[in-house]
Parts: sequence; C-alpha cells; structure tokens
Amino acid sequence: MKNYFDQPLFIFEMANNHMGSVKHGLTMIKAFAETAKPYSFRFAFKFQFRNLETFIHPDYKSRMDLKNVKRFSETKLSQDQFQTLKNALDANGFISICTPFDEPSVDRIEAMNFDIIKIASCSFTDWPLLERVVQSDKPIIASTAGATLDDMDKVVSFFQNRQKNFAILHCVGEYPTRIDTLNLNQITLLKERYPGVPAGYSTHEEPDNMESIQMAVAKGATIFEKHVAVETGEFKKNEYSATPAQIRDWLAAADRAFRMNGVSRQRAKSTLKELADLRQFKRGVFALRNIARGEKINAANTFLAFPNMDGQLLANDLSKYTDYVAQSDIEKHAPVKTADIQAADQREKIYSIVQKVKKILSAGNVVVPGKATLEISHHYGLDRFEDIGCTIINVVNREYCKKLIVLLPGQKHPEQYHQVKEETFVVLHGDVVLTLDGVEKTCSSGDVATVTRGTKHIFTSAGGAVIEEISSTHYKDDSYYTDESILQNRDRKTIISYWIG
Repeated sequence: MKNYFDQPLFIFEMANNHMGSVKHGLTMIKAFAETAKPYSFRFAFKFQFRNLETFIHPDYKSRMDLKNVKRFSETKLSQDQFQTLKNALDANGFISICTPFDEPSVDRIEAMNFDIIKIASCSFTDWPLLERVVQSDKPIIASTAGATLDDMDKVVSFFQNRQKNFAILHCVGEYPTRIDTLNLNQITLLKERYPGVPAGYSTHEEPDNMESIQMAVAKGATIFEKHVAVETGEFKKNEYSATPAQIRDWLAAADRAFRMNGVSRQRAKSTLKELADLRQFKRGVFALRNIARGEKINAANTFLAFPNMDGQLLANDLSKYTDYVAQSDIEKHAPVKTADIQAADQREKIYSIVQKVKKILSAGNVVVPGKATLEISHHYGLDRFEDIGCTIINVVNREYCKKLIVLLPGQKHPEQYHQVKEETFVVLHGDVVLTLDGVEKTCSSGDVATVTRGTKHIFTSAGGAVIEEISSTHYKDDSYYTDESILQNRDRKTIISYWIG
C-alpha cells in the first residue's frame, strides 16, 4: 500500500463549494492545480459524500428553511457527476480523498476507488460509520474537533488494533476559527500522545491568516487541510474558504516555514559559510615554549589564544580521546599547525575498554548506579593500560566514599599509598592478589581487606575482578605513587559520564 503520509500533504477541501455544478467543480480543480504547480508538496482534493435519500430524515427532506438541508439538496451531484470530477483529479495528479457521512457513501468511495477516506470531526466517534470504514483497505485521515482525550484514545486504539494506516488532524470546528481558539498546541499534544501516528492540521481560520500554517509546520504537522473556493459572478465563497490567490499565499507561507524548519529527526548539516564564520572566533593552540619534534602536545607546553590562523590546531580539536605529537620543532609562541603534528584518535581504545569493563560487571552481576562516572586510569598511557591501570566507578564521595574498581584480566594497579584516606576493599567478583607493604594476600569473592593510612598497596588480578572500595573521603592529591613519574603524567585519567547505556 502506498504511504501518503511520508511527506507533507496539502488537501484542498471542495465540500459543497462545487455549488452543484460539475462545470464549476472542474473550474476549481483546474485553478488549484495551477496554484499548486510551483511546489513539490503532495496535493490532494477532497469531496464529501452523503446518501441524501437515507441521510436526511424523511420528514425533513422538503425543509428548505433548514440551512444545511437546503444546501445539501441544492448542491447534490450524482455519482456519474462526481466521477467526472474524480477523473479530473486523477488527470491533474491530485490524490483523491472523500469524506463519507454514512455507510452507503463508503460503498461509493470504494466503487470509485478514492485513495484515502477522511473522517470528519462530527463523525469522529460515529462508531457504526467507523466500523464500516475500517472494513476498507484504504488509508484513513481523521479530524478531532470537539473530541475529548478519551474519545481520541479510543479511536486511535480502534485503528491501531485493526492495524490501519491512519493520520490524525487537529481541528477546530468553529467557522471561521478565531485566533484565540486556534489551539495550535494541540498538534504537539497529538504528536506526543500518539507517537508514530502522523499529525496534521485541518484549518478553518480566516483565509488571509498566514501565521497559523507556519506555526503548524513548526509544531511538526505534516498534513494540512483547507476549504477552497472559486468566486464567480454566479457563485460567492464563504468566510472560511480560500481562493486560489489566498491558497497561493498560504502555500508560500508553508513553504517558507518548511525551509526555515529544515530537516527533521536528524542533525542539520552546517553550511561552509557557517563553519567559516564560527572558526574566526575560536581560540588557536600556540606553543608555550619551544616544542621539540616527537614531543606530545599537551596543556603543559601550549596555551590557547585568539586570533587563530588558517591551518592551526584549535581549542575545539583538543579532546581527551586524541593525542597529538609534534612532527617537527615548533618555536615558542608559534601556532601549532595541523601539518606539523600527528594525531592519534583513542576513541576505539576507550570504547573497547568500556565494553570489557561492562562484561566483567555483568559476569559478577554487579549493579551500577545510572549516574556513576567511569574513570579509566592509564598510569603509563592507554597503550599500556591493559597491563598497568584500572577502571574506577565513582559512586559517592562525601565524608564517606564508595567506588567500584574493575581490573581486567592480567591487569595490575601500580604501588601507591594515601596519607589521609583509609579504605576497605570488598571483593565482589573474581580473584585479587593484594600486596600490602610488600606482603602478598590472595583474596576471593567475599573477602575483605583494610588498607590503613600510609600502607603501600598493589592489586592485580589474573582473571579480572570487581572490588568495592569503601573509605573515608577521597582527595585528588592524596594518592602517592612509588614511581613518581606517574604523578608527572597529567593525562593519566579519562573520565566518561555516559557509558552505561
């Protein structure tokens, strides 16, 4: 089945504005086909069917004092006449839509092979009619004027349970609709309440109102329905139907809105001009001192300043995931040019580490709080991480502190001690060899070991392990390593906030 709802669809509602004249109806179709030509939207024309023989109560068929009985009777067209108009829709490339107000009209819609069935707001909870409509294999568009949330929930569920292809339109059944009763926020309600169901806007505001269509586009509506008419010396339009000239302005306003909104459900691509305009305000990376070839570019030997120069490394390029190494000597205060450095992106390594940590946590059935940060300690760099290092999950750090320490198979944490913090290790998973002041102790799952202040400690695991650390407050400057070169490595930690999902 063709999907009519996967791009913007504009529906011209003829209703009874053909005035009972096939000739006038053909004039309308031709006029609005010309109006639609400049635009790449999908366009549809909509008729209304009533089987007047049974639709109007027998005692009221001659009551021309009743406005709508008079209008329906005087503008009545036969099926053959409607077929002539339907053929004109097909010839002009319109999608054909029809609103049935009774069950026999659904039969006519199927016999004439309209593309889409439209449910009018007054019929939104006409369950006998809906039961007949869903027997058809045609897509459905339903307007919601006057419907309660309970009504809408029931009808949407009714269509979904029968696996119907349908869309739902915000509509206000006030003709014409005043600005303060347009309630365009209802479009947002429809999109949020019924995700995956195309949402649209059936309009009855004054035809010269162009703001509402732009707001509807901005709110995510993709189907737009409007009553249309062509005025002649014989036929005049009503207050809420739009002429070709007004529709031309209406479509132009919608087109501007779509262009202003840009792409949906994906990040818009920046233009070259935008990128150039932004670059001029970014800080460049400059050498704080002479940097020798082979040196790593880091915060210790560079500074950031404005203005930047073409081909220069920018502050925006600096990332904990990327290492830069000078490929030639760089003089003090000179810009660090991308041509003079070599970059190594560590993202794949970090991703691999995270997956390995998750695997060990899963093997130990260890539950991790959702907002806990992941701290990858690579004391001698990421290249040596799987030999020397560990991963720390920071849970809480107040007067008391709790962390989870994950060791990969074969990984060793280098010797350190604390002067302020006292900590207790609880092995939650795996085996750990804990060395305290040179004395080795093998710990298994469930074992507890306390590390007092000043005690030098090393821990390692042959098969991987998870350790719960419970301690007094942790201070960043309270970790002292036997190998002092570790403290000189300012880039020995990578912190990740969003890693659990």
